[in-house]
Amino acid sequence: MRMGSSTQLTMDVSHLLLTSVLFLLPFIAQVSAQQPGCSISNNKPSVEENNPPGYNVTTINLEAGFTAMIDSSSPDGNYFTIKGSQLQLVKSVDYENDTVLIVFVACQDTSGQKDILEIIVTIINLNDNTPVFKQTNFTITVPEDTKVNATIIAREDLSASDADLDIIYYELNSTVQDTTNYFAIKGINNPEIYLQKQLDYDKLKSTTLILYARDRPVSSKETTHTATATINIIIEQADTKPPWFLPCSFIDEDKSVCISSPYSGRVNISEMSKEPLTLDPGPIYAKDPDYTINEKIVYSIIGGNVDNTFSVDADTGNLTMNKGATSPDSYLLQVMATQVNNKQKYSVVSVEIKVINKSDHAPSFGFSTYTGIAFVGAAPKSLVFQVQDPSSPLMIKAEDEDYPEKFNPNIEYYIKNSTNFIATRDGLILTNVDLLSPETVIMEAVAKDTVSLQEASTIIVVEIQAASSDEITSDKLYTAQDMGILGGILAALLLITLIFLGLMIYKHYGNTVKFLINKKFSKDFPGSYENQAYNQDEHPDLSAKEQKSSENGGITELQQPSFFLSSSKEEIDGLAKTSTPSTVVFDLEEKEEEENEEEEVKEDTKHEKEVKSILKTDRNEGDHGYKAVWFKTDVDPDAGEKVEVIKDNASDYDDDSDQDLQENEEEEDDKDDHRRGPGAAEVMINMSRTASENSIMV
Repeated sequence: MRMGSSTQLTMDVSHLLLTSVLFLLPFIAQVSAQQPGCSISNNKPSVEENNPPGYNVTTINLEAGFTAMIDSSSPDGNYFTIKGSQLQLVKSVDYENDTVLIVFVACQDTSGQKDILEIIVTIINLNDNTPVFKQTNFTITVPEDTKVNATIIAREDLSASDADLDIIYYELNSTVQDTTNYFAIKGINNPEIYLQKQLDYDKLKSTTLILYARDRPVSSKETTHTATATINIIIEQADTKPPWFLPCSFIDEDKSVCISSPYSGRVNISEMSKEPLTLDPGPIYAKDPDYTINEKIVYSIIGGNVDNTFSVDADTGNLTMNKGATSPDSYLLQVMATQVNNKQKYSVVSVEIKVINKSDHAPSFGFSTYTGIAFVGAAPKSLVFQVQDPSSPLMIKAEDEDYPEKFNPNIEYYIKNSTNFIATRDGLILTNVDLLSPETVIMEAVAKDTVSLQEASTIIVVEIQAASSDEITSDKLYTAQDMGILGGILAALLLITLIFLGLMIYKHYGNTVKFLINKKFSKDFPGSYENQAYNQDEHPDLSAKEQKSSENGGITELQQPSFFLSSSKEEIDGLAKTSTPSTVVFDLEEKEEEENEEEEVKEDTKHEKEVKSILKTDRNEGDHGYKAVWFKTDVDPDAGEKVEVIKDNASDYDDDSDQDLQENEEEEDDKDDHRRGPGAAEVMINMSRTASENSIMV
């Protein structure tokens, strides 16, 4: 136990002494460096690394009789030598190996007395080392569906080291154009590479990245050392897209989405085809756009299959019939293509099947070859003319035995192997470009039945000949475009002419036409007139005088009202209301002694006839000049021969003109005036068609 305590005490004392010596060493060295006879100008010099041999570290000052040498006990004495009064390095120093060098210089006089001077040399670090990567070449496979921001290469695998212990600055570039945005590093001092943009195998299949490591910032003007590492990245296609039905069209420049067109086909009604149906633009087919994976695809009908008429082969996509179509209605099928490994990867397309009547005959041309002529300089859309008759346009025509007169309205024409000419739906051949030089063009024309899809073809030979300016001008007059413009101008002129003629006719003959139309209307509808016999307010004096005339037993002539509507308000107002609406009486004259009043009435009514009732319930047999109209049902059975039944002659009156009626009225007026004398009232009776069989005259 005592021995242990003594040992511990001894170690503590030794440690204390060592600490004291180290603490006092600089002071002792300073004192030693300043001993009489020897001195060091700088006993703590600094020296940059990579110095050349013979580099002066410091100066030793010696008095007479003193000499200096490197003490053998110096820790780093092999680095130094003394030449004259200069302490020099005998070799280059490296900060990465030695940061501090200590050397002892022995100063001795002639008596042999020696003093030790200590010199501590600090090595200054220089930027003389390049950063170093652990691995300078990487090859990485990255799946196409890797998530954005996912780490591609970890930091520890890409960090570079620098013997100078400098801070490393990193930069990432790509050697493949337009691919720098896909990958990036976490920071300027963090070389971890991550995915910055979603990958697309169709756009990027591989790329090469270069990672730079620098010991100074890019913008620094100091000497910079740079190391590089190469990263080869291979993109692996992933199953990211659903199937595409072909053919399809891309909707953008990325070509990531392809839209397919509907399929279409035709079947004959009540006929079941045993072969796969022919569809347009081709058979049903879908592919996996992730072509390096190329997953298997199966087909199925998911809609529109009325009565299960059709079926589709799951593997090939061929469309066949289970039964004949019994209705002329079209079928609109929905066909789905699905990946076997993932049902969520699917596409749907429409398939229209038209039901048509069976076509027993295909279209056919009457001639195997048509020959035409055109001229150099003819404008596009100019007609091609017949060789036999240069004034007639060349026209091709296909016939179809399935149609009456062999005319199929569903036939369309087109030129198959030439773009210099086109065919219209009517079969006319037109130029499609400017004809620049004489040549012979041989082309195939096709007539296609757009319903049955049957076709026929013929050969057209067009001789393009040089023409004079007059011929070219004449040819241009017959272009379809010019003819259309001419037709439009002529139609406009015809319309303007018709409008002008209509206005002129209406201006000069409008009233007459209106009168004739009203008259025709009244004849077609004889019961549509109105009895205006009670408008006594218009001419109260006239009504009174008529009543007076009736009381005096004046002889009157009765006339049935005309069956046309009055053409003016004055004509309507000129009619007076009667007590019985089924018959009207027109008063044409008054007594001679009332001529002044008669002239006034005639001026107001414009010579219109006044209406007066002639229906009576009794007969005046005492007056031989008296005449009355009776309905047949009211006739006294005992009347005997005194009653005369008038037959229906209304149809004859309908065909008479206004002039004939007026002449008859004037003749009867003359007869009655001669028989009855002046002053007798005149009444003419015209019976309607409907009452002709039921009227009598007494």
